[in-house]
Amino acid sequence: MAHEHNSKSMSMGKQVMAGTLATATVNTGSKLMSKAAKHPVAVFGLGMLAGYFVYKYRKDIIASASKTIDAGKDFVLHQKENLEDIVAEAKEDK
Repeated sequence: MAHEHNSKSMSMGKQVMAGTLATATVNTGSKLMSKAAKHPVAVFGLGMLAGYFVYKYRKDIIASASKTIDAGKDFVLHQKENLEDIVAEAKEDK
């Protein structure tokens, strides 16, 4: 039980870290794009570069997105079960 809780905590920690990195990337990217918007050729070049990397790593991106979606579904299902347990206990107490 303790090992299961520890592994879930580690998984949640990884997700928090990924979210933090994504937020930092978006903030940095928005600053970069505001500067690059003054140079249309640079914007086009960045788009081509981004397209290349998205195409190159598309399988990894899709696998990661699928894994994240599955983890979200599992989390929601677990929370639903917890809520059902709480409701059942409340009914028993009455």
